[in-house]
Amino acid sequence: MMKNRFLFLAVLCVALVFGFSACENPNDNEELLNRIEQLENQLKDQQSGKDNDKDSDSADKDSDKDNSSDNEQSGGSSEENAGGSSAGTPDPDEGEEGGDEGGSSSSTTGTENGYAYVDLGLPSGLKWATCNVGATKPEEYGNYYAWGEVEPKEVYDWSTYKFMDSSVNDWNGVNKYTFADGQTSGVWYDNSGNFIGDNKTVLDPEDDAAFVNMGGSWRMPTAEEQQELIDECTWTWTTLNDVNGYNVEGPNGNSIFLPAAGYRDGSDLFDAGSCGGYWSSSLYTYFSDSAYGLYFYSGSVSWDNDYRYCGQSVRGVLSR
Repeated sequence: MMKNRFLFLAVLCVALVFGFSACENPNDNEELLNRIEQLENQLKDQQSGKDNDKDSDSADKDSDKDNSSDNEQSGGSSEENAGGSSAGTPDPDEGEEGGDEGGSSSSTTGTENGYAYVDLGLPSGLKWATCNVGATKPEEYGNYYAWGEVEPKEVYDWSTYKFMDSSVNDWNGVNKYTFADGQTSGVWYDNSGNFIGDNKTVLDPEDDAAFVNMGGSWRMPTAEEQQELIDECTWTWTTLNDVNGYNVEGPNGNSIFLPAAGYRDGSDLFDAGSCGGYWSSSLYTYFSDSAYGLYFYSGSVSWDNDYRYCGQSVRGVLSR
């Protein structure tokens, strides 16, 4: 705009100068008119260039606008798309929380060997799996295992129990994981009453259902680690996708869901929906025929023991 004003003034000045000269010398009129015409042409050329610049800027802006619209329709910028899909295995470094119809929540803070775990903020640093062994969802019951066995079966009793003396078909026939408990009628004592057992009180890895079925660094929790879960967490009886159980919330607000899967004795399933039984890897410290586990009903949660042949749930843990 300022350049146009200067050209206009220049044309005017030339016109005045040559105008006065023309009054004195009429023959100079033709030269004056030619000079004015040249200045007018320069002014038109400059204005034309400015209009072309405007058209170019407008086209660039329209192009940018179209490109932005295309990016939005195709799912956002490359930086946004680099975030990956929202489905699939969670990022081990990120937490995800999902609600459910019962008001409880499940959290995921990482995976180990393809199985998700939750850091509940426990003093020990122990991480708990989000699902029972044999399950693919937190609310699924999963498999039932006799203590020290790594495969589910049809019948759960002493006659089918893995660690039994072939000549004995009762609790006193247990031949692995025994200590000097005073039950001298057991095969872990000789005829003179001398203890001849192995004195093992914690499951070996090959007899750990979590380690064998989940792999990696997974294992069954000890009785003390189950007690920590009871003592350090808030337990709320609830439902997850119509399945009864406990929402177990840790000190940091993350949580796991333990379904009330009941237990198996013989060929039958008992108390599913009202009771939960979860084996630890620890032998009962009073009698070799039993092992510790975590047990709950809608109004109580405890750490107790049961006969080793019973079929119960297993929930894996990580020490790292």
